[in-house]
Parts: sequence; structure tokens; C-alpha cells
Amino acid sequence: MVLKTKLSLGIGFLFVIIFVLAGFCSYYIQNISKESDNILKDNYNSLVYAKNMFSALDVMNNAVNNLIFNPNTSNKSADHNLKLYESATVEFEKNLKDENNNITEINEKEYVDTLNKTYALYLNLFIQTKNGRGSPSMYFNELLPAYEKLRQTISNINDINMQAIVRKNQLARHDSAGMINNMAIIVTICIILAFGYFWYFPFYVSNSISYLSDKMKHLLKWIIPIVCFPGMSSRYGTLRKFFPARLTVN
Repeated sequence: MVLKTKLSLGIGFLFVIIFVLAGFCSYYIQNISKESDNILKDNYNSLVYAKNMFSALDVMNNAVNNLIFNPNTSNKSADHNLKLYESATVEFEKNLKDENNNITEINEKEYVDTLNKTYALYLNLFIQTKNGRGSPSMYFNELLPAYEKLRQTISNINDINMQAIVRKNQLARHDSAGMINNMAIIVTICIILAFGYFWYFPFYVSNSISYLSDKMKHLLKWIIPIVCFPGMSSRYGTLRKFFPARLTVN
């Protein structure tokens, strides 16, 4: 193997080690980042939907209270309560729809189905209240239980997603620890290979140079006597310029 090839292989080996380290580090970092995103993506969205539904439900309940327990308020105040209720309904239904499309945990679907049914019941009771059929007894016997059930169901959805975030976070930490250990093993192997290369490669090149030097000495031992011979023919005249007679061979 020629010296140029040996040098090329040695430098190429160093680049291979660099690329291997960069590739594995990039792979593991991307995996950790992906797992973290998966933890936040779906479960965090469900927490946001639950928070928004809580807020909208409270606005709706306050509007129902005003309609039932303050029936003698002005038309302007009644219209204001209706507008608040309608805007809160739009907000609640938007987040409820988003939650229906974001079911990721065990038993979450059952809670969402209960939420849909209870909300439909609550909405029907409000329509009756708005049409003048509401009363304090209706509120305490039907509207308030429906409202409390809605809040409890939303709370259950919130809790199940909070527990999922904690559980997935623990799994991600465990996986991250495993990835870090794998990276440490790979880095250690690459460092050992690199040190081995730095230790062995100079001797490898040195041996090649020594071998080349020995060959040159043998070649000179054969050429110099011919070049320096006084009665040599003219065809060796050119060679003599490159090998003066003062050269000696060890």
C-alpha cells in the first residue's frame, strides 16, 4: 500500500469518527425533542380546552342565574345577559369540538361522551328558561345539577390529561437517561479508536518511510558504483550529474 493511500485512509478514518459522533448525537437529540413535543402537544391542548370550557360555563351559569332570579330587570339588561350567554356558548362549543378531536387517553372518550350529553341537556334547559318556563325550582332541581355535572366531567378530563403528562414526562426522563448512556458508550468507543489511531498511525507511516528509505539505500548501492565508474560509457553521463562521485554508500 503506497504512503499516499495510507495517509488518505488515516484522514478518512478521523472524518468517519467525527461523522459517526455527529450522527448519533443528532439522532438522540431529535428523539428527545420529539418525545417532549409529544408530551405537550395533545395533553396540553386538552388542558387548554378544559380551562376555556370552565370559563365559558361559569359565564353561562351567571347568565342563567340573572334570567331566573332577576326576572324584573330591564330589557337592556336581559339582552346583555343573553348576549353573554350566546358568546359563552360559542366559546364552549368550539373548545368542546376541539376536545372531541383530541382524545388520546384511556377513559377520556367516556368522559367526553358524558360531556356532550350533559351539555345538550343543559342547553335544552336554558332554552326553556329563555322562553319563560324557567323557575327557581327548575334551576335547583335540573339546571344546577347539570351545571355541576358539566364541571365535574370537565374536571375529570383535566385530571386524566394532567396524569398523562406526569406519566409521559417520567417515561421521557427514563428514555433520555438511556439515550445519554448510549451516547456516552458511543463517544467512549470513538475516543478509544481515535487514541488508538493517533498511537498506531505514526508508527505505521514511520515503518513505510523506513521501508522506502531502505529500498532507496539498496538502489543507491547498485546505481552509484555504475555512475561513478571512471570508464563508464557516455550513456551514463546524464546519470552522473545526479549522482556525483563524492557520494558514499554506508
